[in-house]
Amino acid sequence: MLTDTCKRQTGDRETLSSLIEHAWELSETDAIALQHQLAPEVVRADRFGDIRRVAGVDVAYDEQHGRQFAAAVVLDASSLDVVDHATARAPVQFPYIPGLFSFRELPAIGRAVQGLKSKPDLIVCDGHGVAHPRRFGLASHIGVWLNIPAIGCSKTRLLGDAEAPGLKRGEHAVLVDKGEVIGRVLRTQDNVKPLYVSIGHLISLPTACSWVLKLSPHYRLPETTRHADRMVRRLRARTKIY
Repeated sequence: MLTDTCKRQTGDRETLSSLIEHAWELSETDAIALQHQLAPEVVRADRFGDIRRVAGVDVAYDEQHGRQFAAAVVLDASSLDVVDHATARAPVQFPYIPGLFSFRELPAIGRAVQGLKSKPDLIVCDGHGVAHPRRFGLASHIGVWLNIPAIGCSKTRLLGDAEAPGLKRGEHAVLVDKGEVIGRVLRTQDNVKPLYVSIGHLISLPTACSWVLKLSPHYRLPETTRHADRMVRRLRARTKIY
């Protein structure tokens, strides 16, 4: 049950209006408590129709001026061509605390995603979903918040143990924490470093891995992540201080 500090709204996937509202400027203790509260809302099974558009999101920082820049880029799921994008900027209002990145980054990411004209059917995050100490990382937070299927796809491991996967594209090893499978270590290209894939929301782990492979035809990182990263870096570079 959601408490008074976290209220369920009337949202829908077509407009990407938030399904759950809560404050973003919280203490570390309150943010951790909110993650524990929201983690049971995560759906770890495929609950979606046709996936026609897939979005990637990313954030870059201007530490000197306490600002962050976010980009959301939508790709056609078949051709992987860019069909839409939106950007946003916002002040940094939450400190750097491992495990609480979503409170730092989602205010700006949310603005960018909600500025899209072509609404995505799936979001791929450069971060973790349930592969998180409280099973509620960035991908799970945005998925539950916006009621949209989401995948966590990170370059680094936050926690858990896994054997090294085989060296061929598509080979994987399970990522386990305290006896629970929380993700997969997935090789997206032959003989390159693997990625750490986990459920965000409304998707199963095998399906999440299939989508990461589909979105990574030539390079280690999914095209969604590559496009979002380039866009947010350009935005930061061209932003001037007046």
